[in-house]
Order: sequence, then C-alpha cells, then structure tokens
Amino acid sequence: MKTLTVVGARPQFIKACMLSKILKSCTEVKEIIVHTGQHYDTSMSDIFFKQLNIPEPDYYLGIGSGAHGEQTGKMLSELEHVMTSINPDIVVVYGDTNSTLAGSLAASKLHIPIAHIESGLRSFNRKMPEEINRVVTDHLSDWLFCPSQVAAENLKREGINQSVYVTGDIMYDAIRHFKSYAVQQSTILQDLSLSENNYYLATIHRAENTDDPRRLKSILEAFHQFAKTTVLPLHPRTKSKINAFQLNDLVEGSHIKVVDPLNYFDMLTAVSKANIVLTDSGGLQKEAYMLQVPCVTLRDETEWTETVETGWNRLAGANQEAIADKVMKLHRPEESPPIFGDGHAAHQIAKTLAKNWHEKS
Repeated sequence: MKTLTVVGARPQFIKACMLSKILKSCTEVKEIIVHTGQHYDTSMSDIFFKQLNIPEPDYYLGIGSGAHGEQTGKMLSELEHVMTSINPDIVVVYGDTNSTLAGSLAASKLHIPIAHIESGLRSFNRKMPEEINRVVTDHLSDWLFCPSQVAAENLKREGINQSVYVTGDIMYDAIRHFKSYAVQQSTILQDLSLSENNYYLATIHRAENTDDPRRLKSILEAFHQFAKTTVLPLHPRTKSKINAFQLNDLVEGSHIKVVDPLNYFDMLTAVSKANIVLTDSGGLQKEAYMLQVPCVTLRDETEWTETVETGWNRLAGANQEAIADKVMKLHRPEESPPIFGDGHAAHQIAKTLAKNWHEKS
C-alpha cells in the first residue's frame, strides 16, 4: 500500500509524526511525505521535523505564503504532478489548512482515495477559510477519522454516514508520547525567567484578529490588564501586522514577554506549566484541555465545543473587557472527561486504512 501524506503547517507535522511511526513499522506500507512549504521558515517548519524525528519529506514544494487562492492553486498544481508521478493508493491529509484542501482536491480529481484525519470539525462560520477547507475536504474524502463523537455527529447532519470513524484525537497521541520527555529537555521556563503556574501563555494568528486593527489592538490591550506576565510567541503573520498597524508599543513592557515561535518541546512545556492559555488557535484550545490548563479563546466561536461544555474553555472574542472578565472568572474544573480518546488514535487509523485497503484490493 503506497500512502502519500500531505503536510504543510506546524500542527500537521506533529499529527503526521504519530501516524508515520505506525506506518513505518508496517512492511506492507510505503509512505511518501510531501511538504507543501506552507510554513517555510526554520522556526515554523524544519525544526519540527528534526525534533519529532519525522522522516525528511520526499518532496518539498516550497510554495510559501500568498493569498488563499494563489497559495492553494500553486499547491494544487504541484501536488497533481507529484501524485501523477508516484500514483499512490491513498492520500492522507490532516486538519483544515490550504495544504489540506489542495491535497484533497488534487487526489479527488485524479480519483485517488482520500483519508482525512481530524474530520468533522465545524465552527459554523463560513467566513473562516479553515471552515471552507474542512467542509470541502470532508465531502471529498473516502475515510473520515473524527477526533470526537461531536465531530461525527456534525458529519451525520451533512449526510456523511459512510466510512466515518471516531478514533480519538491524534494530537493526544503526541502529547502522551512526548510530554515527559519535553518537560525534561526544555529549558524554556528558565530561559524566560518564569515559574510554574505564574504566567499566561498567548497566541494570536487567525486572520479575523490579525487583519483587523481594532480586534488586534483590543486583544493586546487586554494583556496589559493582567497581573501575571503574558508570554506571547509571535507568529510571523502577527508580527508583520503589529508593525503595519503601529501597535508595537502594546507588545512592550513588563506585562508582555514577546518571544519567537517556540519549537514543539518548548511549546508543550510552556503550555503545560501555564496558569491560563489565551489563544485563537483551534489546536491550542484542544492541547490546553489535554494538558488540563484552562483556556480563554480569542474568537467568537470554536470548533472545539466540547472544551467549552466541560468548563475548561471560555469564548471571549476580541473584546478587551470580555477577555479580562473571562480570565478573572476562569477556574480549573475538577474533572476533564476523556473526550479526545485514549491516546491510540494513530493505531486505530492505520489499522482501519490497512483493513479497508485489503478489502478493496
């Protein structure tokens, strides 16, 4: 079974790492990894491959940044060439990025079966590019691997009832596998002069926040109201927007500690030791829950509704007062139900793909 894996962004590298470990142990499976180059600098890409011991990509497309249509179009063209040349049996895509969409479109047009990992997520906000990507990919896919029962129910409401599997979340596999080692190896707290449970960790990268100067300013102003230091690993996109909107004064001073994007081990450690996470990242909301750290989401909605329902996550949007209020009232719930599975999603996915492929062959 020849499997082509399409990745392009940090969370996808981490997820692919776990499945690749399983596929590598299967003598009947050959995995070809294609890196689109969606995240293309060392801090956002290369270091994750090295740190997680992911095999070097067989193909690096070097697409880089660009408008959604431009970026997706370039990926689609290049991926079509790769798929035509190697003729894979299955194309595996992860999540909801432009790399995901391009991979699923290219495979669909070439009649190659598609496996979508992290299927069924819905924010129900079609203004989000990620929502369009995940909806289209789900409706093109042959195997849909859901991280939770809620995700499977979302698919059912859209009429997708066949080949839907609730496996748990593959990111939970990674956290269980790497957390202890990451905490032992990382020196991030010492490097930033931080103490456990005495700082907040924040990330901002979604276009709805970074491209709107009012929302971005309001979020940064909220950080200055906190008594604790807010550590802000600054995404390249966010950094450029802060410069463009002349908001640099809001990321200076003792209240905010701006750092470059963190590698996976440092980020995993920083999240696990934080008092609260503030983010507009879907993945980080989920990771905070898995690490039992309360989260305030800097968006008006979330695809990870389970984390809100359990009390570990609160939606605050980009309103300065609302953010401060949610942080002040947020507490650590007594329970964290296993809503994202048992940490063996990769095994279930690999087993299902192999079984279904043999049945079709």
